[in-house]
Amino acid sequence: MGILVTGAGLIGTAFAREAIDRGETVTFFDPEPREAYLRFRLEQRPFTLVRGDVRDLPGLIGAAKDAQAECVVHTAGLIGGNVQRSLSTGFDINIIGTRNVAETVRLCGVRRLVHISTMGVYDTRRAISGAVREDFPRGAGRGYGNFKAAKELVLEAYVDQYKFEMLTLRPANVYGFGHFSAGSSGGMKMQALLEAGMQGGTARIPASEAVANEYVYARDIGRAVDIATRIALPRDRIFNIGNGVVTPFAEVAAAVAKVCNGVRFEIEDGASGKSRAAAMDISLAAAQLGWRPEFSLEAGFADYLAEMQCARAAGY
Repeated sequence: MGILVTGAGLIGTAFAREAIDRGETVTFFDPEPREAYLRFRLEQRPFTLVRGDVRDLPGLIGAAKDAQAECVVHTAGLIGGNVQRSLSTGFDINIIGTRNVAETVRLCGVRRLVHISTMGVYDTRRAISGAVREDFPRGAGRGYGNFKAAKELVLEAYVDQYKFEMLTLRPANVYGFGHFSAGSSGGMKMQALLEAGMQGGTARIPASEAVANEYVYARDIGRAVDIATRIALPRDRIFNIGNGVVTPFAEVAAAVAKVCNGVRFEIEDGASGKSRAAAMDISLAAAQLGWRPEFSLEAGFADYLAEMQCARAAGY
């Protein structure tokens, strides 16, 4: 099966490793791909790389046709603070780009779209009692969460009208080698802690990141995406992908310390962040996708550290 992946970052490569090992053909579509990162992450696995921007509809259509895509995995977009710094650019890439992905799927007759959303779509201004289910209200006010919610709504309108298959995955805060390069503040925090533990330095953590959050390791989300591309269409279409636990920052640092034999960090001055009030309910993914997280936080960090050490040895 030909699969087109928009974005060549952590989630896309984590998925591609699974899919290529099953014999699928993967094409990445990215405006500024880190080719050395792709080669390192995919090792000797074959892949095709197309330089292109999701704002370019003809380019997307051409890539989908060349890939003979039966499935599109949509990961591309600005994240976090990058959206807030330029709402106009964020709108064009995240929302217009997503419209272009939907048009590509429609015009090229692609069978299935797997859309990577985020737990950031949930309206955390509302009172929350218990784990957050997929039917919790969307839109939290700021650019990233609202645009992610808008992307979902745009795609749902296309599915309603044109009847292609679609599954939406809402990951928790993803961590793994390379995510910091995309501007993820949570990814930067994890990278800084592991680098400090590995090198014996001191990680400087923004006060906004010294909060409790829910996490999911890259290999777990990659496996969830892989399942979503090939499973018989389930009853529901939106799935939370996390570990079902809100973890305080102190426990994150302690998990790093275990795999690194200690870690030092300092919390920078600045505005404090808001801890997540409740974890996501991940029972729907377990029941309908057969997916559950396999990596504990400590196991994820151990695997992440091993990959960082391999990257250093390889000169990446």
